Amino acid sequence: MADEMTLSERLASIRVRIAQAAARAGRTAASVELVAVTKTLSTQTVRAAYDLGLRRFGENRVQEAREKIPALGLAGSHWELIGHLQTNKAGPAVELFERIQSVDSVRLAEALSVRARASEREMLILLEVNIAGEASKSGFAPAELSGAAMAIERLPGLRIQGLMTVAPIATEPELVRPVFRQTRELLASLREGGAGREGWDQLSMGMSDDFEVAIEEGATLIRVGRALFGERATPPNRVQ
Repeated sequence: MADEMTLSERLASIRVRIAQAAARAGRTAASVELVAVTKTLSTQTVRAAYDLGLRRFGENRVQEAREKIPALGLAGSHWELIGHLQTNKAGPAVELFERIQSVDSVRLAEALSVRARASEREMLILLEVNIAGEASKSGFAPAELSGAAMAIERLPGLRIQGLMTVAPIATEPELVRPVFRQTRELLASLREGGAGREGWDQLSMGMSDDFEVAIEEGATLIRVGRALFGERATPPNRVQ
C-alpha cells in the first residue's frame, strides 16, 4: 500500500500529465475525469485517496464493491463498475454503482433495465466496444454497435452516455493510438447516424500506461490504478 505522501505525489504528477495531454489536444484539464481504480485496495488506501480530493472510483467486481463501498461510506463519492458484469449480478450492480461502463451485450442491458425499473432509478451506462477484436476481451464489435445501441436506447431505466474501450497491451502508448481514435470516430458516427442521442459525450479510454494518448484522442474518462496507487499484491488487470 502506498503511504499518503507517495499517493499525494503520484496524484499531483498524474494531474500535471492530464493537463499537459489535454493542452496538446486543445482541451482543458477539466474536460477529463480521473477514475481511480481501487480493486484489491484496502479501505484505508481508498480513504486516503478521497482525502486528497478524489471522488470518482472504479471497481472491477461486484463482490468486492459490495463490501468496500458501504464500509467506506464516502460522502459525495461516485462509484463506477469498469469490469465485466454477469447478467445474474445486475441487481447488486444497479444498487451499488452510479454508472456501469462495461455494458457489452443487449442481454446484459435488458437485465439492467429490469433492475433499474424495479429500483425506480435511471442507470447510467457506457457501451463497451472491442475495437481491436481481441478474443480475450468483452465488448461489441464496431460493426454490431449501431444496431445494439438502438435496441438498448429503447430500454427504460437506462441512459447511455457514450463508449468505453480497453486497448490491447502494447510496448509503446503510440501503438494503441489508432484504437482510441477509432473509438472517438465511432462515437461521432453513431451520433451522426442517429443511433446515439444528444448527451452521448463520454469516452472512457486510457489507463496507467496510455492515458495521455487517450486524452489526446478525446478521452473524457481515464481509468488509472497502478500509476496512482503503485503495484498491487495481485497482478493488475487491463481495466486499470
